[in-house]
Amino acid sequence: MADDVDVVVVGAGVLGRSIAYALVCAEPGLRVVVSGQRGPGASRAAGAMLGVLGEVTAAGVRTRHGELRLGMAVEAAARWPAWREGVRERAGAAAPADGYGAGTYVLLNAVSGALDESALQAMRTAGARHGLPVEDSAVSDIPSYRPLDNDRALRAVFLPEERFLDARRWLRTLDAALQALPNVRRAGTGRLRARGEAYELVTRKGTFRAGRVVVAAGAWSSALLDGVDPELPVLPVVTAEGTAVALRPTGPTPSVVLRTPNRAYACGLHAVPQADGTWYLGASAAPALHPGDAPAAGALRFLLDAGLGQLHHGLAGARIDRLHHGNRPVGLDGHPLLGNAGRPGLWVATGTHRDGLHASPLIAQELAAEILHGTASPWLAPWRPARPPIADWTPADAVEEAAAHHAALAAESRMRPPLTGDWPGLLADAYRQLMEQTYARMPDGYVLPPELAPLGYEHGPALAKLAQGHLDRLGDGSSDRCSSVTSLEWERSA
Repeated sequence: MADDVDVVVVGAGVLGRSIAYALVCAEPGLRVVVSGQRGPGASRAAGAMLGVLGEVTAAGVRTRHGELRLGMAVEAAARWPAWREGVRERAGAAAPADGYGAGTYVLLNAVSGALDESALQAMRTAGARHGLPVEDSAVSDIPSYRPLDNDRALRAVFLPEERFLDARRWLRTLDAALQALPNVRRAGTGRLRARGEAYELVTRKGTFRAGRVVVAAGAWSSALLDGVDPELPVLPVVTAEGTAVALRPTGPTPSVVLRTPNRAYACGLHAVPQADGTWYLGASAAPALHPGDAPAAGALRFLLDAGLGQLHHGLAGARIDRLHHGNRPVGLDGHPLLGNAGRPGLWVATGTHRDGLHASPLIAQELAAEILHGTASPWLAPWRPARPPIADWTPADAVEEAAAHHAALAAESRMRPPLTGDWPGLLADAYRQLMEQTYARMPDGYVLPPELAPLGYEHGPALAKLAQGHLDRLGDGSSDRCSSVTSLEWERSA
């Protein structure tokens, strides 16, 4: 027999926990069940850089939705101090030290290309626009920074207001806060199904029925939604597998974050101090259609080689304390899915890629207000789950950006082309041709975001089928209904 509750939250990562907490804080009598995690999600493997400017790229701020994402990051950063204080106060003595701090050095090093230069300038421009400081720094002043000479930074900036914390400790703090709320119950993984106008979650701990459900199951969200209604026109979610390593060095750890700009289809290489004295070294990124359960040997090799060469070669003697592996959820168009799923009582919060932990206070508070009071949120409105793919890019623009990421990957891997003939030019042409072939396989109405380009050339037919299936569910003429604008149109209007 089903146990009636008010809201079921499926997904126990940082978004699921935060949404449950925000719901009960807004309405203390609410009965909420939080279902467990299905596999290696993003939250437990996160580096938890609460970054705003550090995540900025030149390509991102040239587009309408890139600017919207930056605005969300700025707003989320403003909410973090009060949000953290409230959660820790609710958790009481059970709240562990969480490594919360501020300060990030962004390195423009020798193992880089044009993308890094443009990203650094974009950070300065975005900082000036949003009133966030970007300070030039002498490379010699960067603490605990000992790169190999041929990987050393050429320039660096310091972002004094970029915060960070220990993601694993923060999840424990959220758990303690939820345990202090009498109307919140935890359940294991389960199967979600529709029952008339209500929903049932079937778990080993029992069956729970509610008129309102939030699916915040990260890279597993699409599979759960298909179980509710396979015809839901919700944008599919793919994954970006990520691997990171916690190192226990013999010497002191820095009190700030060291990182490079986002590049080579991934977040920048970064080292984040943890509450237990370890260094979090991250992170690889491998787009995939489905979540993976373990790190790949190549990802681990690349991460250690890059970290020891570009950040601190003295870490070669550090002990590996822990290996992290997770699956970042990514909307098929590269953007999050936040809001009602196009079915009464069913909400979605996923697809946030690298932004989920940082944006969690904003997403949780805004979604709770929408669920409880029907309050339309301007922060969530652009990311409605039942939408045509956002198309900020023309195919030609996307090809050029993806080819630039490929070149950056080659540079970071220290690829040295022959100097006879025009090998650098030939390689650039080859990258471009590969991308043109990749983008030509995609269906009309879908432009593959450049950061997911490896998904296109490694799994092109399957990806095209997934995109076409979504367009078909939306119905004929769905691409015409897309309210997005291309990057060129955005630049003209700006």
